[in-house]
Amino acid sequence: MTLSRQREQNFFLKYLPYFVVLLSLAVAAWYFTRPEPVRVQLAKVERGMVEATVSNTRAGTVKACRRAKLAPPAGGQIAHLLVKKGERVKADQILLELWNDDLQAQARLAEQQLNTANTRVEEVCAVADMSSKEAVRARQLRERGFISPEGLERAEADAKAKQASCMAARSEIAQSRSRIAVAQAGLRRMVLRAPFDGVIADISGELGEYATPSPPGIPTPPAIDLIDDRCMFVSAPIDEVDAANIKAGQESRIVLDAIKGKSFAGKVKRVAPYVLELEKQARTVEVEVDFIEPPTQENLLIGYSADVEIVHAAHEKVLRIPTQTLLEGKRVLLYRESDGVLEERTVATGLANWEYTEITSGLNEGDRVVVSLDQAGVKAGVRAQPEAVKPAK
Repeated sequence: MTLSRQREQNFFLKYLPYFVVLLSLAVAAWYFTRPEPVRVQLAKVERGMVEATVSNTRAGTVKACRRAKLAPPAGGQIAHLLVKKGERVKADQILLELWNDDLQAQARLAEQQLNTANTRVEEVCAVADMSSKEAVRARQLRERGFISPEGLERAEADAKAKQASCMAARSEIAQSRSRIAVAQAGLRRMVLRAPFDGVIADISGELGEYATPSPPGIPTPPAIDLIDDRCMFVSAPIDEVDAANIKAGQESRIVLDAIKGKSFAGKVKRVAPYVLELEKQARTVEVEVDFIEPPTQENLLIGYSADVEIVHAAHEKVLRIPTQTLLEGKRVLLYRESDGVLEERTVATGLANWEYTEITSGLNEGDRVVVSLDQAGVKAGVRAQPEAVKPAK
C-alpha cells in the first residue's frame, strides 16, 4: 500500500504543473471572452413631492378676458373711420360713424318743431288766460244784471275752449320732444363706440364702403375687432375621463409654444358645465386657466397655443422614481450594488405623472434603478456598469 500511494503521489506531482497550466488557461479564456458589463444610466430612489396632474388633449389657446367683434346696429355707408389697427382706445370712444345726414336733418326738424310748439303754447295759453279772466268778469256783470245769462254762458264756454287749446298745444311739446329722442336714437345707431378700454385688433371696411350689422348665427365679418389685452387666460380641452378631478381654484402650470423653456403659474378659473361632442373627436370639457403672473418680459399675444397641467393631488416627502424607469406591469430593473447585476423588481405605486411616480413598496430609499431601458442588452440578470446617476430634483 505504501508503494502504491507513493506511485500515486509521484504521478500527481508529475502532472500537477500541467493541471495548473490548463486551469490557468481556462480561467484566462473565460476572463477574456466574458461579455462586457452593459453600461446603463441609473436613477436613485429618493424622497420628494409627487403630483397627480391632468393635461389637455389638444392645444389650448390664449384668449382675452374681454373681446368684442363690433358692428353698428344699423347698416350704412362708412363716413368717418376714426381708428386704426393696433390703436388703443378708451371706453365710449367713437370708432366709426355711418352716413347719417338724413337723420341729422330729421333731428334738426324735430328741434325746430319743438321751438314752434313752444311759441304756439305761449300764444294759445295767453289767449286762454285772457278768456278765463273775461269769464270771471262776465260772471260779476251777470251778478249785477248787466249781461244776460246767455252772454255768461258764451264767455265761460269760450274760456273752456281756449284752455283746451292750451292743453293741446302743451301736448304737442311732448310729441316734439319724443320726435327729438327718436332722431337722436337713430343717430346713435349710426355711431359705433368702444364698450371698454382695449386695442383695435382688426378693421373690416374702409371709408365709403357699406357696413352691415352682424346678428348671431350669420357669418358677417364684424366692422371692428376690439380686444382687452390687459387680462388673458388659457382655454384648453380636457378629456372627459379627467374632468371629474378638475375644480375651480386648482393650481396649474402653463407652457406656451412661443416662449420656450419657461412655464407660468396659473389657477383654474372655470370648468365648463357640459361636454363637447364633436364628430370624429374625443369628448372633451373646456377648462379656463388664469395666469397668476403673466409674462412681463416676453410678448404675450392673443391666440398663442398653450398647454396646461392641472394639479389635482400632491404627496410630499414620499419615495419616488422617474416615471420613465417603470416597466409594464409596475416593474423596475434594480441595480444590485453587491455584484452589479440587474434584478427585476415588482413595485407598488401611488400618485404618478409624466415626471415622477410614487413608490409605496418594493424599493428602499437609496436604491438605484435603470433609466436607459431602451438600450440594447439591458435586461434582468446581466451585469451592468453605471454610466451616470440622475439625481431627483
